[in-house]
Amino acid sequence: MFQIDALPAFSDNYLWLLQDHARQRCAVVDPGDAAPVLAWLAAHPGWQLSDILVTHHHADHVGGIAQLKAATGARVYGPAQERIPERDVALAEGDRIRVLDREFVVYEVPGHTLGHIAYYHAAPDQPWLFCGDTLFAAGCGRLFEGSPAQMHASLNRLAGLPDATLVYCTHEYTLSNLHFARAVEPHNPAIAARFAQVSAWRAQGRSSLPSSLALEKATNPFLRCGETSVKEIIDERDGARQRSPDELFACLRTWKDGFRID
Repeated sequence: MFQIDALPAFSDNYLWLLQDHARQRCAVVDPGDAAPVLAWLAAHPGWQLSDILVTHHHADHVGGIAQLKAATGARVYGPAQERIPERDVALAEGDRIRVLDREFVVYEVPGHTLGHIAYYHAAPDQPWLFCGDTLFAAGCGRLFEGSPAQMHASLNRLAGLPDATLVYCTHEYTLSNLHFARAVEPHNPAIAARFAQVSAWRAQGRSSLPSSLALEKATNPFLRCGETSVKEIIDERDGARQRSPDELFACLRTWKDGFRID
């Protein structure tokens, strides 16, 4: 059996733990804190942490790497264009790696940071995408280093993956993002339904992740820049004129950066 669980960290991070039950080996994605992983290993004697996958260099994604590697000897994979602590394997666009006997393809997805990467496992029945802080459930990452055009291109690449792809992003931002999505498309029934569902889940203390690319295409404003409803509300806010897709994306990202929930 193969299983993927979220280990909560800090106030809203998720460290994704991939588990191969047949061999009692596991891997973790973006361990900003070693403590949740070490606690899990202590509660599961006989298990080995064999691999650490890193998407980008921010502290809440890399802060636990050195301690975990010292404790377990795990192999560390990370983007070639960024400084990743204890990295063993530097990854670039199109690289393929095997982790827990599954193949992952590396996508370079600059925007949040310039060297950000994502890991995609193209299982025929249920593909997986570990996308760090590029694509969020109903949102996307802030542009700390890259340009709107870079982030828009990165999101479009990810949106081109199969609709069934499960999206394992690394923060519980979904409800906040859906507040913004409702402001962008107040008459979108898919957004209204998702908002109600995620509100109920969070009230129960339940995670809203993983998402799916099909759901993101229906409810994530940053994947819907070409929709008439999105163009019309940008025109209402910023003046009617012809805008390129990158300009529409930039308007949305700027709006989201200053958005406050009433």
